[in-house]
This record gives sequence, C-alpha cells and structure tokens, in this order.
Amino acid sequence: MSRVLISLSAAVLLGVAGAASADVLLVDRVQQENRMAMPTRGMSMAQVEARFGAPSEKLDARGGQKRQWPTINRWVYPGFVVYFEKSRVIDAVAQKAAANEVGPKPPIR
Repeated sequence: MSRVLISLSAAVLLGVAGAASADVLLVDRVQQENRMAMPTRGMSMAQVEARFGAPSEKLDARGGQKRQWPTINRWVYPGFVVYFEKSRVIDAVAQKAAANEVGPKPPIR
C-alpha cells in the first residue's frame, strides 16, 4: 500500500513540476539575450543619461531621512529600472517583458 501511495505522490509532484515549466523566468531571458545592455555599478547619472538617453520616468527619491539612510533615486527605462545612491548607480534591474514571465514587481511609485 505504501508503494502505491509513494508512486501516486511522485506522479502528482511531476505533474505540478510540468505545469510550472510553462513560466518564463526573467533571469533566463536576460541570460539568453546576452546580458541586456544596462548601466553598471558606479556609473554617474550623467553617464547613464549620455549612454541610454533620458529615462521615460524619474521616480521620487526615497530615503535620506537620516545620515545612515542614503537617498535612493530611481529612473525607469523601457526594459529596466536604474537605482542610484546619491548620483551613482548601485543596481539596474530588468523588468518583465511578458505577462507569463516570472520576475520582479514593478517599482513602487
């Protein structure tokens, strides 16, 4: 009886794993596209704007209430969001390209 239960459990798990494979991971897409051209850590705001053009949106700065909390600026470009600490890039994050893609949520506005 326990062998039947184990086999049934394995079949259910494999069925669930098969259903999840239809999702496209954002990480996989970015790797397949040979690393999207995105700003790199340490670039200045001026360098980012010179290389990638004006952002489609400059979101309100966050943080800066205390000395230990630096001001974080966020610029939105088609396909990625750039995060700046003061005026230097600390990260650039790719956005979802399709509804079935699993990846980060859009930035909080």
